[in-house]
Amino acid sequence: MHFTINGATLNAEPDIRASLLDVLREHLGLTGTKKGCDHGQCGACTVLVNGRRINSCLTLAVMHQDDDIMTIEGLGTPDNLSPMQAAFVKADGYQCGYCTPGQICSAVGMLDEVAKGWPSHVSADLARPGFDDDEISERMSGNLCRCSAYPNIVDAIREVAAADTGLAEAAE
Repeated sequence: MHFTINGATLNAEPDIRASLLDVLREHLGLTGTKKGCDHGQCGACTVLVNGRRINSCLTLAVMHQDDDIMTIEGLGTPDNLSPMQAAFVKADGYQCGYCTPGQICSAVGMLDEVAKGWPSHVSADLARPGFDDDEISERMSGNLCRCSAYPNIVDAIREVAAADTGLAEAAE
């Protein structure tokens, strides 16, 4: 099977029943994506598929052969962090770090949803969702942090959102 992951074409021959998470970690050596609950409840395995965030433990890899998959390894490098990665470091939004790759991928996907005007379950105005703490909490609720670094994670997300003029308008 051929996959486009982090801009590169990679090959793997997993069992057709293998989850995307297992193919990333066990067959392709991309261990940044973490296996937490393996039931889609913690968000540690969040990756971006065609720009949308998904729990990679809940989807079969064979379903994504023609998709553009982005993992934490594709967002940035230690020498060239993405804006969200840099904001997490600056805001100390990682503590033990286990959930951090999923949190960062989810935050990147979430900011894209806000920029596109997609409402959440708590959006007061469906035509123009806001960007307050309730919105951020709701949109990130699928990603759990056992260390409770949530205030720092929200600070990191706000910093990146403030740098994006379209998101800054949503915050008003």
